[in-house]
Amino acid sequence: MRLTVLADNNTYIDKYYLGEPALSYFIEDGEEKILFDCGYSDVFLKNAERIGLDLTKVSTVVLSHGHDDHTGGLSHLIRVLPHARLITHPDTLAEKQYEDGRNAGSLLRESDIPYEMSLSKEPQNVSEHLTFLGEIPELNDFEKRVQFGVHDAGGCFEPDFVMEDSALVYETEDSISIITGCSHAGICNIIEYAKSLFKKPVRGIIGGFHLKTVNERVEKTIGYLSSLDLEELYPCHCTSFAVRSAIHQKIPCGEVGVGMKIEW
Repeated sequence: MRLTVLADNNTYIDKYYLGEPALSYFIEDGEEKILFDCGYSDVFLKNAERIGLDLTKVSTVVLSHGHDDHTGGLSHLIRVLPHARLITHPDTLAEKQYEDGRNAGSLLRESDIPYEMSLSKEPQNVSEHLTFLGEIPELNDFEKRVQFGVHDAGGCFEPDFVMEDSALVYETEDSISIITGCSHAGICNIIEYAKSLFKKPVRGIIGGFHLKTVNERVEKTIGYLSSLDLEELYPCHCTSFAVRSAIHQKIPCGEVGVGMKIEW
């Protein structure tokens, strides 16, 4: 599997791509080409063109959750990719708002997207080695879900705990690796759920951890990650420098930026 970063908060000093506070990954699993999230704008398309990646060859689009920094590029994507399968949680495309009424989610509803929809709270096969985890259960006592505004829960707005937040698992014969969007479900909850499904050790992790301040939760997260004996760890996007620095003091972290390629 090869993963190429198309959108991230960070850009490398010697690679002239565009950055934005968002996330998008182009993933190749054999002949299958998958787009995981599509950023906030059309930045991921511009970067793909500069890198030399043809997104018209994408067969499957996976959305980690509904926030606009992961779904905002959908309107741009459907112009260049009119046919694809879309895998996500059933609640991902519901309307979302911040407390002040500003939009927080996708501007497109399910009926606006000309893709074959595969919506489920259960794990779904994406390609030969990739699995979408579906809804993540709470499996530890230090990663309580936090409310982020409100969402449309069938005609009325209710507190949004981003229950749709999910991740991808890449499975090999001996191990698994995890690809996250924002980890609103808790990065350790995601890992524990993946381990319970696949019964294999975790080799690598890349994605946002949604951790901003070094606090008790971060310390417990670092302790948990330290127990995994990871070969590769790439916290990015919504993981602050302070948190990445704290993790790096215990576990070596790789730098993530637009144009980065990793192979697992």
